[in-house]
Amino acid sequence: MSSLITNREQAKARARELRAERAARGNPISHSESLELVAAELGYRDWNTASARLSNEPEVPLQVGDEVAGRYLKQPFKGRVLSVREVGGGAAFEVTIRFDAPVDVVEFDSFSNLRTQVNVTVSAGGVSTFRTSDGVPHMVVERTSTGIV
Repeated sequence: MSSLITNREQAKARARELRAERAARGNPISHSESLELVAAELGYRDWNTASARLSNEPEVPLQVGDEVAGRYLKQPFKGRVLSVREVGGGAAFEVTIRFDAPVDVVEFDSFSNLRTQVNVTVSAGGVSTFRTSDGVPHMVVERTSTGIV
């Protein structure tokens, strides 16, 4: 369970679970005691240390400045994230990506359409909900390294 905890809200939720589990077994503990137990599970000396070190922000798949790679309209790419905006309470993310090299989004040999930057909505897993006519997601993206613009 503790490996899934990446932010303060998840740690507090785990503390509430511990408190309910203990109460159900007839061994109630206070909220502060449950927070201390969660801190220990996570390897911190105490709750104050855990709270200070855990991010208060929800986990997002991409951050501004991240180097990314994937496929856009079936074409491989590498690039950098220029912006990220949460949509639907974290159900999806609007992402702007600047490609390292232009991506030709046309599959025909007779002409080209090069893109250098795109705005796309992806799930927390980095996959767009929109698909090509043959069912392939418009975008599949993953972080390759973190960076600051």
